[in-house]
Amino acid sequence: MRRRSGASTPGESRRARLAKALHRTRVGLRRSAVDYFRGGGSDWIAFTALLCSIPVLAFSTASWPEWCPPEALLLPLVAAGLLLRPASLLGLYAAAATALVLETALIDAERSAPDPVTPGTILLVAAVALIGLLIAQFRSRVGVPWRRGHTMLFDLRERISAQSALPALPDGWLHDMSLRPAGGQSFSGDFMVAARTGPDQRTLEVVLTDVSGKGMDAASRSLLLSGAFGGLLGSLPPHGFLPAANGYLLRQNWQEGFATSIHLVLDLDTGDYELLSAGHLPALQLHAGTGRWQEVDTDGPLLGVYDGAEFHPAKGTLRRGDVLMLFTDGLVERPGQDLADGIDRLTGAADRFVATGFRDTAWHLIEAVAKDVNDDRALVLIGRE
Repeated sequence: MRRRSGASTPGESRRARLAKALHRTRVGLRRSAVDYFRGGGSDWIAFTALLCSIPVLAFSTASWPEWCPPEALLLPLVAAGLLLRPASLLGLYAAAATALVLETALIDAERSAPDPVTPGTILLVAAVALIGLLIAQFRSRVGVPWRRGHTMLFDLRERISAQSALPALPDGWLHDMSLRPAGGQSFSGDFMVAARTGPDQRTLEVVLTDVSGKGMDAASRSLLLSGAFGGLLGSLPPHGFLPAANGYLLRQNWQEGFATSIHLVLDLDTGDYELLSAGHLPALQLHAGTGRWQEVDTDGPLLGVYDGAEFHPAKGTLRRGDVLMLFTDGLVERPGQDLADGIDRLTGAADRFVATGFRDTAWHLIEAVAKDVNDDRALVLIGRE
């Protein structure tokens, strides 16, 4: 008969059995701690530690109120609001309330110093407890523990940045891109997805999108759309991308669910390109022969407005020295000003920066024309040497 792993033999010493039991206990505690600090599992470690701290603080307050005032109970309450689940939090609050009552009863009422447990102290502790409970309930509803929440947002931002990067281009091509969210936030209502597609990846596809609205409401929708658009790009023929994106937005049934988008399909061998627009601002092409910027305008309906929308391409060619610029409305639109004035301001600044090369040109252009604008701004530059 096979002996079970870990089972003791009749001749096994008591010391060996005790060592095995201690080893299993250490392994269990280590796994629980690792699971806790990774954001999963039970919160019993934190709950036990904080619960034990309350009688220690209560005894210290009753014995030495000058050195340990009743407000010291705020320390475990603040930590509990960040660490515990709502159910555990209520249990800790009950212990804290009991400690306050005992502190009031144990402190000598005849001493000359005023009673340290004042109504203001009780209100302060109650206010901190209420705030902690609201934070815990929010975390529970979102399902993101605080220990991993900031890491998750950081990873999400890094993934979006990587997705928004232009792929490496062959010799003879230059590119630059910059994205500036409104208000200095980390997430934007503007986004870009790009990929090299086609046979031997000799086609560059770039999609620049501006989601309706501003702030975090628009940013949350753009997070979803950027992932969906990134999956569609390259999986469909170029002329099928915007109709598929339009159908995707319509299926979301958002109250404010439209977006503008421009889709560039560029042949990296010949320089020929097609631009398909969904209600987006025109692209701008710098012709090296004349030194002038020309609008490359295409007419197409907004994404997410009606089903069956059709998008017709505008065609052009990038020759040596030419530059193509895609941008969102945050760079050129101003209240009370004509759109043409904003485009003139952008092309005037671009003449200065593009001539010096493509290193951080998009960033400098946004700084020059829309540094303090309270709107999302995105700019893509593609040039041919």
